[in-house]
Amino acid sequence: MALEISKEFIQDIELLIENQNDTAIQEMLANEHHADIAEILDELNLDEATYIIKLLDSEKTSDILMEIDEDIREKVLENLSAKEIAEEIEELDSDDAADIIAELPEERQERVISQIEDEEHKADIQELLTYEDDSAGSIMAKELVKVNENWTVPRCVKEMRIQAEEVTRVHSIYVINDEEQLIGRLSLKDLLMAPARGNISKIVRPKVDSVNVNENVEEVAKVMQKYDLEAIPVVDDEMVLLGRITIDDIVDVIKDEAEKDYQLAAGISQDVEADDSILELTKARLPWLILGLFGGLGSVFIMEGFEEALAKYKQLFFFTPLIAAMAGNVGVQSSAIIVQGLANDNVKGSLFNRLMKEVGLSLINGLVLGIIIILVAPLMSLSFNFSLTIALSMLCVIIVAALIGTFVPIILDKRGIDPAIATGPFITTSNDIFGIFLFFFIAKMILGF
Repeated sequence: MALEISKEFIQDIELLIENQNDTAIQEMLANEHHADIAEILDELNLDEATYIIKLLDSEKTSDILMEIDEDIREKVLENLSAKEIAEEIEELDSDDAADIIAELPEERQERVISQIEDEEHKADIQELLTYEDDSAGSIMAKELVKVNENWTVPRCVKEMRIQAEEVTRVHSIYVINDEEQLIGRLSLKDLLMAPARGNISKIVRPKVDSVNVNENVEEVAKVMQKYDLEAIPVVDDEMVLLGRITIDDIVDVIKDEAEKDYQLAAGISQDVEADDSILELTKARLPWLILGLFGGLGSVFIMEGFEEALAKYKQLFFFTPLIAAMAGNVGVQSSAIIVQGLANDNVKGSLFNRLMKEVGLSLINGLVLGIIIILVAPLMSLSFNFSLTIALSMLCVIIVAALIGTFVPIILDKRGIDPAIATGPFITTSNDIFGIFLFFFIAKMILGF
């Protein structure tokens, strides 16, 4: 059952910390999951959170540090000595340990690494820190179970037991040759059924999915999602087995990418949170607001060019927001579907066919909405020509908006730019301008001004 973290519970913890009742705190948190304790620390102030981190055993607090909010973790680490951080690091898998150290200032990283007593663990962490961000190497763990194809079954079992002590969860058993190259995987069932004097080369399964150490993490996520993998081995260009990536790391990648795309779609140009400073939030939001401002000014200039039409047909002014809203809505709908398809690698076929599909869909939607406008027009005392103007303008605007919403994300993706940037203010602003221009242009042709 999940721990209920009520206001009263937090107050009890705070009182125990104030009275330095260490025994009571340890007893209260002894059987709680590290994720629940991390949630508790998020509710405490910095000094109280640091107090608990220093009080509890490193085996537990190392996992807690991985769960708490990044900003809180950064401040907690500032209050720990290099030796204390190293003790936490030694309890973590190499990938999590590297993530923690990477958050520290460069000078402090060296001091913490020097305090790590396990030389093999230290070497693994240092290796992981050399890989580029967003590469498979940057999120892989060095801990895994691997066996040599030339081993006998008894030796294989013996070596697996030794290696498994360092692995939190054994997802797969990888088979390598004498050059440490990945050649396959081992099924536990095959191992149990194999003759006692049998050789691993006789039962190895050669088909195993892997990713290159320099592969982008998004591509790794697609592979694991496609083949429904809990873990995937990481190799270099020579197929040497370097580590493995587990599903929990990929879930974090997918979550981070989704948050980034959501912010881009909302017109926020960098990774920010609600608790960030006013300056950081301003830097993230202002560029898109400036774009929206110029887009709005563009619409104003277009309307000024049809000033005489507005004077003669004042009702055009009242329908301008409707046309602009439809353009923006359709554009965002189209771009959202394309961006999602690109993220899931589902956008196949030629760009022309994709655009023609959008044109067909837009014609259907535009005709239905246009007919509704014509039917409602008499209730609003609108002439047939005027209602036809609105209906035809809406049809054309919907087609253009859908084409822009489809075309722009695909082109951005081909240029190596995140297509999520197209689903927010960029699409809305551009469609507003095109929509208003088309509206008045079509009105001029039908109403004759």
